[in-house]
Amino acid sequence: MYLLGVFAVVPRYVLGLYETLTPVSEWLVWYSGIPIALGFALALFDLLVLFDRKRPLQQLRVDEFKDPEVTVALTAYNDEQGIGDAVRDFRDHPRVRRVIVVSNNSTDQTFERATEAGALTFNETEPGYGRCVYRCYVESLRFDDTELMVLCEGDRTFRAHDIDKLLSYVPHADIVNGTRTVEALRERNTQLTTFMFYGNLFTGKLLEAKHLGCSTITDVGTTYKLCRTSALRALLPALNPAVNLEFNAHFLDMALTKKLVVLECPITFHARVGESKGGNTGNFRALSVGLAMIRGLTFGWKSAI
Repeated sequence: MYLLGVFAVVPRYVLGLYETLTPVSEWLVWYSGIPIALGFALALFDLLVLFDRKRPLQQLRVDEFKDPEVTVALTAYNDEQGIGDAVRDFRDHPRVRRVIVVSNNSTDQTFERATEAGALTFNETEPGYGRCVYRCYVESLRFDDTELMVLCEGDRTFRAHDIDKLLSYVPHADIVNGTRTVEALRERNTQLTTFMFYGNLFTGKLLEAKHLGCSTITDVGTTYKLCRTSALRALLPALNPAVNLEFNAHFLDMALTKKLVVLECPITFHARVGESKGGNTGNFRALSVGLAMIRGLTFGWKSAI
């Protein structure tokens, strides 16, 4: 109503309808201010009076791990150029017990390069990023000699040295989610455009608002994360592997729904080796994935494939 009253100035001056449109414009502008003022008043009341009641703060959690070891699982799809170096990078980390690679029907030499580098290799025949990630979780849980697992990608966008940072957060959380939003830790030539950067941040804040007081989220699209296997076993039945490129947002949403403690940890983000095949292929593709995330967070998660 307010905008209609403002735009009425155009026909008023162009057509000379001063006497006819001036009182209409004034009426629209004046009375449309009532719901606007009421909305501001309600928003202030919500922030100043009700907000603390709606934001339950969690108790600080400290569960120390002595000499923790991790199982690393890498997703891969036509990543023959980088998967070997990625496997060797993680295998050389002193806290890594083993490296698993799940290839999602790669048509190049990804599977062979991962095996040569010393990874335990599996092929997920069902197409889709969500199914590949879900298979990583399933295969990691087959090993009971590690209480922690790290999920990552095989395209060299992430590096093994950040495991030390993730481990420093794990006494306080069930899931430590890597965030690529710290400017000083990102290379300038990554596939994460400015549009994708702020889209991730916006969607993260939507997820944070949905689970008010439970976590601080700035990046819903990163694969790199550390999970306690006990929490992952409890979470796995709630996950839908058919959710495709928006699976990471789905994972975090379900984790917070299950009252698991999720913390973010700043990680380094590097240029990808090879071509991107996921949601970072361009801003239009990223917009589509972002809208799917927002729809899932708002109306519930549906299978993408």
